[in-house]
Parts: sequence; C-alpha cells; structure tokens
Amino acid sequence: MAGRNTPPLGLTRDQLAAFLKDHEQIKAFENLFQIVEEIAPDLVQQAILAAASAQAGTAQALGALTEIAQGLAIQASVAETKAQQALDALAAVRQQVDYLASAPPPREFKRARYGSFYSTATQTATAINTATAITFNTTDLSVGVRIGTTTSQVIVDTDGIYNFQTSIQLDSTVATAQEFYLWFRLNGVDVTNSASQVRIQGNNAEVFVALNFFFNLKANDYVELMFSVSDLGVQLLASGPVAPHPGIPSIILTVSNNIQGVQ
Repeated sequence: MAGRNTPPLGLTRDQLAAFLKDHEQIKAFENLFQIVEEIAPDLVQQAILAAASAQAGTAQALGALTEIAQGLAIQASVAETKAQQALDALAAVRQQVDYLASAPPPREFKRARYGSFYSTATQTATAINTATAITFNTTDLSVGVRIGTTTSQVIVDTDGIYNFQTSIQLDSTVATAQEFYLWFRLNGVDVTNSASQVRIQGNNAEVFVALNFFFNLKANDYVELMFSVSDLGVQLLASGPVAPHPGIPSIILTVSNNIQGVQ
C-alpha cells in the first residue's frame, strides 16, 4: 500500500491544482484515492498505467502537432519570402514600364551621308542679270551624295537635314564696280531668302565668298547653286598651283547629313 503522502496517480498537488478549484478539493481527491487504494489497489495501479499511457499519447500528439506547426511555419515563411520576391520583381517591372512610358521615342538611326565636290574650271555667265547654274567637274568624296548627269545638280539618296557649305573664288576683269548674286535652288525652284550679294571693286579684284545653308531633303532631291552678274567680266576664277600654294578651284562644296532629319 502507498502511504498517505504518496500522490494519487503520481500527481503532485501543484499538478492537481491545475484542474481542482481549491485546497479542500485537492484533499478530498487525495482521500478518495487513498480509500480506493486500500480497498482495491489493483484499480489504482490500472488508473496509474492508464494515466501514464494517456500522458504518453498526449506527448506524442503534442510532438506531432509541434512538428506540423513548425513545418507550416517554415512553409509560410518560404511562401512569404517568395511572395515578397515576386512583389519586388513586379515593382521593378513597373518602374521599367513607367520609365519606358515617360522616355522619348528612340531616334531613328541615320546613315552617314556626305560629299565633297569642286570645279577646276573658270565659270562665266552667258548673259548679264541671268540665272546661271554653277557646275562641278571633280568629286573628292561621295557617300550617298553625288553629282548628277546635269553637273550642277547635287543629289542625295536618303531623307535628312543636310548642311551645304560652299566657298567661291570671284574675279573681275572690268574697271568698274560690278554685282555678283548667289543663291540656291531646290528641285529646280529658287529657295526663298537664300540669296547673297557681293560687289566687286575694279579690275583684278579677287573676292572670296563663303556660304552655308541647311536643307531638309527627301531621297533623290537635288540642290543647285545659281549665280548672276551685272557684267560678263565677273567670273568664278580657277587657277593652277603656283608655289607655294596648291591649285584654286572656282568653287568647293561640301555636303553632310550630320543632323537628324525627317522621321
């Protein structure tokens, strides 16, 4: 037989207090099991074994639940991490979309087009105060810009904004002051406000004239340089090399599309 101080079912008073309300109930519970132990000790032993088995089952169940809870927590943590990664990726995509929406459209690539031309011939007008086309007889460089069969025409093969830069060597063989006018034509039509005027003072009064002009051209457009004089003694002079300088063309023209053109 167990003594009076042996806890019933192996439970201490602190453990009994978990489901009994007060000290009196704890004492009554102890007395009850003491009486049962005296009358039927086998029943007490069976109760102790059942309690131990119940406690073991509960422990196993709690252990299994703990493992499940830990597994769920790990899965939840992984899911949360993946969800955050997805949100971060979505935010990055959103930033790119916003940037593309606000960015200017990409500029169309323009092929480099250029040409360099000159004339080694002296050029004169056939009549005074009459439009006369300046011609070219030499191509120095040519990529997409060329001299046409009509050698006054400078033709381009690509849309774009072209810069025409020219220099002309003028001379006069008359004693009095004379007028020289220079302007551009586009596809056979005079270009508005493109003319320049030069007054040449006296005989052998060489004058150097430089001019540049921008054109917004389409493929196969052509540009010409036109001139007129008040006296046929005014001419575009070309001369050969004389030491120490090289030859002097009557006109030099360079053309380039170094600026973005028509879209």
